[in-house]
Amino acid sequence: MLNQIKLFFEQHLALSAPEHTTEDKLQLATVVLFLEMMYMDDKVEIKEQEVILSLIQQNFSVTVDQANALIELAGQQIKQATDYYQFTSLINKEYSQEEKVRLIESLWKIAFIDGVLDMHEEYLVRKIADLLHVPHTAFIMAKNRVNEEPIL
Repeated sequence: MLNQIKLFFEQHLALSAPEHTTEDKLQLATVVLFLEMMYMDDKVEIKEQEVILSLIQQNFSVTVDQANALIELAGQQIKQATDYYQFTSLINKEYSQEEKVRLIESLWKIAFIDGVLDMHEEYLVRKIADLLHVPHTAFIMAKNRVNEEPIL
């Protein structure tokens, strides 16, 4: 598995222009936040893993293997991280307000997928929204849009 991760990033970083390197870092930062949301309620469920895999593939147009490699690398980043700032600061610099709101919606999807919104999950989405300077009204509207969607 580590060889797959190494190969994925060697291929993407070696052939990439500097702006693609930023894109790789943005993808990694986003996946770290996805995983943090999954871990927040201390229960990792298959549904959560599936929705994260789907979100990664949809948002970044990658294969299942590339998405799994990103998940593995993001898991390693989580172990080394002391806070969310290193991830949210990069997202703040590069994402538009609309992209930030879509990220918040993705976090809500992960939180709602098991049918139970844990208070720790809601806290994390609120914290990330604050760090990304997403207005409270956009935060609430994103929550309502996702909550109204049928659960897969």
